[in-house]
Amino acid sequence: MLHFHTERQTIPHPILLEARQIAPNQILLTYDKRTDLQSTTNVSNYWIRSNMGPVGIASVGMKDALTAENAVRPDMAMITPADNSMMKYFMTFSTNAVSGVTYTVLPCFVNLEGMTGYRGENWAPFSRNMFIGI
Repeated sequence: MLHFHTERQTIPHPILLEARQIAPNQILLTYDKRTDLQSTTNVSNYWIRSNMGPVGIASVGMKDALTAENAVRPDMAMITPADNSMMKYFMTFSTNAVSGVTYTVLPCFVNLEGMTGYRGENWAPFSRNMFIGI
C-alpha cells in the first residue's frame, strides 16, 4: 500500500487536469504544469481503476489498494509526449477499453520539469480523471 507523508506533499508537483479517451486503446493525459519526461512516461507511475475490476485497460478494481504490483505494466501500455508542451501525453494500451466501463486514471510520483523526488499523488478533487470506455 502506498503511504503519502505530509512533508512530501509540500513538494511542488503537477496535477492531472484531464484524462480523455481519444481512441478505443488510447487516452490523452493533460497536466497543469510542465512535467519531467522520465517520471511522466514511466507507466509504473500509473494505475487505472475501473468499476468492473481489472478489465480492459484497468490494472485495479474500485476497492483495491494501489501497490507496485498492480500498477500499469510496460506490456499493458506506453506513454509518449503528445506535443512539445511537456503537459500533454498519449497513453496507448495493448488492449481496448471496455465500452461502458468507468475508468479512473491515478498517476503518482510524476515530477515537475527539472525536478525529482515527488512521492505523492498527481490528482486533485478538480481533476477530470474519470471517463467511460467507448
